[in-house]
Amino acid sequence: MTDSNTPSPGSALARLTEALGTEAKRKGPPPVERWNPPYCGEIDMRIAADGSWHYMGSPINRPALVRLFSTVLRRDPERYVLVTPVERVGIAVEDAPFLAVEMAVEAEGDDRQIAFRTNVDDLVQVGFDHPLRFEQEEHGGVKPYVKVRGDLWALVTRALTMDLIALAEEREVEGRNLFGVAVKGAFFPIASASDLEGLA
Repeated sequence: MTDSNTPSPGSALARLTEALGTEAKRKGPPPVERWNPPYCGEIDMRIAADGSWHYMGSPINRPALVRLFSTVLRRDPERYVLVTPVERVGIAVEDAPFLAVEMAVEAEGDDRQIAFRTNVDDLVQVGFDHPLRFEQEEHGGVKPYVKVRGDLWALVTRALTMDLIALAEEREVEGRNLFGVAVKGAFFPIASASDLEGLA
């Protein structure tokens, strides 16, 4: 990558950018789930745990380019891939491909609505199609994720995690006392009530 993050002619990044030229003008994410081009191997692209994108060891500092590639990211059973109508290439993802960086909350309890904005400007309304899930960390903390599309998830930032957990309540679900977050008639468990200590 050059300092300006202009893809080098003939590079994998340039090839992908060129292939997406017309798709970039489409409103909304392209239909990557319907594309099935040949798999062309791995490229040296990585999404770090902090949500930053890197190509050949250097960060991609052009937000528009990152947003473009984020629209053609897909999770296949074997790996994360970038998909164009003509090729499919594997990339590395350290944790989740996106970060949830902003949260809006309205109402309370079963009427509560929660929406997130990701670091690539996806807007996600939490619900059955865009559930929350919570993973326990080794040191006793919790990491929340929200489903963005397909099998792509956004990790909720640590600052927002505290705000999200502050909305949680204890409920009995199928005979178990669970601690979780109610959103639009759904209940997303964080942990059993007996395991609360040290989560936050």
